[in-house]
Amino acid sequence: MQGFEFNTVSRIVSGAGSALQLSQECERLGVRAPMLVTDPGLVAIGLVQPVIAALQSAGITAIVFDAVREDPPEATVLAAAELGRVKGVDGVIAVGGGSSMDVAKVVSVLLGGEQPLSELYGVGQVRGARLPLMLVPTTAGTGSEATPVAVVTTGETTKAGVSSPVLLPDVAILDADLTLGLPPAITAMTGVDAMVHAIEAYTSRHQKNPLSDNLARQALGLLAGNIRTAVKDGRNRGAREAMLLGACLAGQAFANAPVAAVHALAYPLGGHYHIPHGLSNSLVLPSVLEFNASVAAPLYAELAELVLGRPVSGSAEAITDELISGLRELIDTVALPATLRAAGVAEADLEMLAEDAMLQQRLLVNNPRDVSYTDALSIYRQAYGDSQ
Repeated sequence: MQGFEFNTVSRIVSGAGSALQLSQECERLGVRAPMLVTDPGLVAIGLVQPVIAALQSAGITAIVFDAVREDPPEATVLAAAELGRVKGVDGVIAVGGGSSMDVAKVVSVLLGGEQPLSELYGVGQVRGARLPLMLVPTTAGTGSEATPVAVVTTGETTKAGVSSPVLLPDVAILDADLTLGLPPAITAMTGVDAMVHAIEAYTSRHQKNPLSDNLARQALGLLAGNIRTAVKDGRNRGAREAMLLGACLAGQAFANAPVAAVHALAYPLGGHYHIPHGLSNSLVLPSVLEFNASVAAPLYAELAELVLGRPVSGSAEAITDELISGLRELIDTVALPATLRAAGVAEADLEMLAEDAMLQQRLLVNNPRDVSYTDALSIYRQAYGDSQ
């Protein structure tokens, strides 16, 4: 067995209504004046107010920053940090999806240390401390509550990551009540995103390890076994709890056994077409798995029963074919676009997308099979659909 390191969030609290107990976590961490980072959509539907009220009833007045939007730009991060400085906050809470959690992570570092944002980008560049950090996801997808990474939009089509164990929160709170009624499309996209995290962690060329493997398998079983129900019946608390836990476990897995070509080819779709991240992953997932099958079929075969929900037999290659077919069927069942063409991608842009994908070498090095520009273009063409 190769040596490995495994880092993760030190405390996870899971249970219906657990977000309303945030005051206890604040007390444990010595936080009296937290910033609560969220987005205007969650405020508009009344999801955040009960959390704020519960804090208030315990004598904790949260400073609310609710200007987070999808793919948050640097300006949003800096605005949140400035508000925190002016108000003298002593901790950071995120209630929201991956974007809100990413902003909260970076803000906790900016307020807890002296480094400017420009010095944080990259791997292991955070040198100072951070403020106490509490993350409460409202979607079952990114697993950001259990990862040491935050992604910030740095330009019109470019993003940069901050990757450091310092970004792992003090506590992740999994309250499925906050995900009840999440729209079917968002449930589907975020759910497939979490499944991709598990699949790519399990097959990562670098840093694959027994702990991530077990987390990935457990996550995949929870996600694949409940995503259809969660999409069909958004008020099903059992399915929502399973999805939320599955996403967190997948986050723990890929935080230590990093993702690969699916994500590398998905990022340009988000950058150029503003396709949501989970959908971008879904659009290229089957084609990337087919490309990898010649090398990774034995590992894919080990995951097939978890995804298909039934026993499978035959060669690793045959089982992998069943897995890919099952994923295509799942994508169709949860009503996501199945091809790049259906998602509005222009065929003339495929070469540009392949060029951009090749810039994601930090991800491509983790792929089970080497990916060249020609390979990336071929995958995009296959994912494009009926016009080759």
